[in-house]
Amino acid sequence: MTDEEISENKRLVYTVPEAGEMLGLTRNASYEAAKRGDLPVIRIGKLIRVPKLAFRQMLDRAGAK
Repeated sequence: MTDEEISENKRLVYTVPEAGEMLGLTRNASYEAAKRGDLPVIRIGKLIRVPKLAFRQMLDRAGAK
């Protein structure tokens, strides 16, 4: 495992565009999904982040339907 892979595994959140990219969304569509509540987000001041655990749980629920 490279240092970059280890660092990525330690991260607890994604940026909105990172999460959207994994879903095949554009940057704008990602922020719109976050605004609608379709992406689980937390706000830290002006920052908007997508918690990895909540994102994975969302995908698991969607896959179970």
